[in-house]
Amino acid sequence: MCVVVSFYCNLSWARKPVPDHAARTQSGLLVSQPHAEVRETPAAPHASVSTRLNSIFRTEGLSILLTNREDALRVRDLSAGYYASSEAPGHILPQIGALRSRLQNRGVTFAFTYKGEAMADVGGGISRGMDYVHELTLQTQFDLGRLFGFTGWTVHTLLMERVGREVSHDRVGDYNISLMEVYSLSGHSVAHLTDMYAQKSFLHNTVDLAFGRMALTHVFATSPLLCSFMMTCSAPVAIKLDAGFSVYPKATWGGRVRLRPTRDTLVQIGAYSVSPLNEDISGWAWAGEKSTGLMIPVEFAWQPFFGPRKLPGHYVLGFAHDTTRYADNIGDVPAGSAIRPHGGEARDTFYLEADQMLYRKGGASQMAGGYVLAGYIHNTPDVSVISDEFYVGSSLLGIIPHRPHDRFGVMYSYYRMSPRTELGQQLRMDAGMALGVHVNGPQTHAAVLEAYYGVPVYPGILVQPEFQYMMRPGETAHIPNAEVVGLKVIGTL
Repeated sequence: MCVVVSFYCNLSWARKPVPDHAARTQSGLLVSQPHAEVRETPAAPHASVSTRLNSIFRTEGLSILLTNREDALRVRDLSAGYYASSEAPGHILPQIGALRSRLQNRGVTFAFTYKGEAMADVGGGISRGMDYVHELTLQTQFDLGRLFGFTGWTVHTLLMERVGREVSHDRVGDYNISLMEVYSLSGHSVAHLTDMYAQKSFLHNTVDLAFGRMALTHVFATSPLLCSFMMTCSAPVAIKLDAGFSVYPKATWGGRVRLRPTRDTLVQIGAYSVSPLNEDISGWAWAGEKSTGLMIPVEFAWQPFFGPRKLPGHYVLGFAHDTTRYADNIGDVPAGSAIRPHGGEARDTFYLEADQMLYRKGGASQMAGGYVLAGYIHNTPDVSVISDEFYVGSSLLGIIPHRPHDRFGVMYSYYRMSPRTELGQQLRMDAGMALGVHVNGPQTHAAVLEAYYGVPVYPGILVQPEFQYMMRPGETAHIPNAEVVGLKVIGTL
């Protein structure tokens, strides 16, 4: 479900007033992203009024290495938020705007959104045909300062319903890479509790704390642009497949601390309980959820602005350690094999992510323009589904004349399966043993090309045609490359 979010929004050097909810909606700045923790837009449902982080040291950080002409921070401070539009501005029912304003003035904000995806295999794969999925999401934020006098405290909740079938499984023949966002890792769920966490800023707004039930990828290993694409929302596939990174809508107990050492750098560290992805599908069965370890992510980000046009960039270096001891991916080996499984091993994840604006296309938002983005993820190979992933793409606003709010995106992603998994499958195949359900041979790698064109057709309604070309479905050469086309529709009440 698409929820209203801001990603590194209202940066620490921003000292101008933030526009109110109605103004942001009318100007097209109120946007959303399914999964991401709303944290720096007071008008948005999951935004905290006290999380516009101030920097500890009033310097440019890494940007001090740039010349005065290159570094827009030295020109003037910036107030626009850092987020990408993945739905149409406005609301389907502006008639309830007065109610929204009254509730917001009393400390309660909300968003109700529908997202539907219909995708059809029209060539290659294992069969022709279409699958449909949708989700409904109700997101709320409670400002405890306005409600009860607890200044700076906010509580965030998110309930969702998902139903449908996944085209990757039914038509394409791949069970590792989901080509539809909404089906995700959880499949069907009714009244699933995705979020329930508290947030507070301390020490003159230089340190921000959040804790409770939340997904790790709300703030780690993500980007404000990833959820404009179907496959990479809310994080790269190599991160979503393993249990350590709880990814929307899978939530877990945890917390994170975020601070801004300088005006253009951000550091955050977290600690999250790890549990299998297929446990607690409802989100409510906390007592029965088995914890296998602790995930500890650390992330550093540089957020520069280049030149007189103030072109923003977002450059992230991250590392995460999962203390859970996982079984060797090699699996069962033939009797007498010289290669034996290793003992239990912890999992580490290293990632680099970057995006950079190339041009501006009107509008006050930082994201009003064209971007390039890229990323690389490496997981401990012996105990991860995908050991390496690389992606590169672009997200371009207003490329057609007189269509300033349309967004075109294209992305290429490459996935390398765990070499240990491949080795085990090769040993079993050579010995005449079964490889397992949905496995046609030793799995090595796959790649996907995705393209979309998002059109806001009405206030609160976005229509987005999609095209995907999957190379080596099932991570082998046994299934023909698949051509998938479809449509995504997002509606915000």
